[in-house]
Amino acid sequence: MAMSRETLMKFLTDAFPDAEINLVDTAGDNDHWQAEIVSSRFAGLTRVRQHQLVYDALQGHMGGALHALALKTRAP
Repeated sequence: MAMSRETLMKFLTDAFPDAEINLVDTAGDNDHWQAEIVSSRFAGLTRVRQHQLVYDALQGHMGGALHALALKTRAP
C-alpha cells in the first residue's frame, strides 16, 4: 500500500502550515518520495532534529505506507 501525493502533502502541511513543500515521486510508484521542506519551525535546529520533526508528522507511516522518503529541510 503506497501513500498518495495528497496524503503525504496533508501530513506535511498539517505539521508545517507555513512551509514551502516540494514533493517528487522519484520512482513513479507513490512509494519513493523526495521532499524539500522550508519551514520557520526548523530555525535553529540541527538537520537531524528537523528530520525527526518530519518523521513525527508522518504519524508512524514511515516504513509502512511510505517506503522511502529523501528529505531536504531548512529554515527560510
